[in-house]
Amino acid sequence: MQLIDTHVHINFDVFAEELDALAARWREAQVAHLVHSCVEPEEFASIKAIADRFSEVSFAVGLHPLDVDKWTQTMNEEILALASSDRRVVAIGETGLDFYKADNEALQKEVLKAQLTIAKQLNKPVIIHCRDAAVALREVLQDFWEQYGSVRGVMHCWDGTSEETQWFLDLGFYISFSGIVTFKNAKDIQESAKMVSSDRLLVETDCPFLAPTPKRGKRNEPAYVRYIAEYVANLRGVALETLAQQTTANACRLFGLSLEHTADTKVLANSR
Repeated sequence: MQLIDTHVHINFDVFAEELDALAARWREAQVAHLVHSCVEPEEFASIKAIADRFSEVSFAVGLHPLDVDKWTQTMNEEILALASSDRRVVAIGETGLDFYKADNEALQKEVLKAQLTIAKQLNKPVIIHCRDAAVALREVLQDFWEQYGSVRGVMHCWDGTSEETQWFLDLGFYISFSGIVTFKNAKDIQESAKMVSSDRLLVETDCPFLAPTPKRGKRNEPAYVRYIAEYVANLRGVALETLAQQTTANACRLFGLSLEHTADTKVLANSR
């Protein structure tokens, strides 16, 4: 069995002193690959260093919607250049809209459209962050699709209703569930996790945030994606191995990943 954690932030300082131990734990949990997201382009060097250290790490480059005050035309060119500079860059993002913590809606939309344009130009998927902004995000994406054509991508750490989930499925997006889906009162998210078709489903930790039950309240880490996969498998009435096979195949298809030569192949073979 192999799992892919499709959204991590292990370059954060909270992990700095224990990356090797972290990797040992994710390998023991049969996590075969990680997609490292990016909050701002200044992170690129630190994320790249992690990918140099652990061959099972691919990564993205982009600007988070809560950091759009840093946006310049120069940054647009920087993201484009960085995304083209390394074959391990598999996505643009995370980008998107967040109206929960910020009210600069016009600027967020402008920066999102710029990053969608980069993704379209490079034929890479986008990693979308959406909080309290599903209606506006749907409109931006529909307008972009009509003008320029569709872009592949994932709604990461998804917490929307079934209706909202269907909006983004209709736009061709994958839907990724984090530890939130395991929370007792997350009924809407759990219903969404049941309805997503097996070929559009992904799992992630978004670590170090949002540790799943039974680790809730603790610092999250990639190994815990197994708890999320187990919970979603139970919701959907399938075996963990089936859910792992589906979500791993989906992540490979979306991000263009190959697991044949990852550093943990021997570890996984010995753990079966």
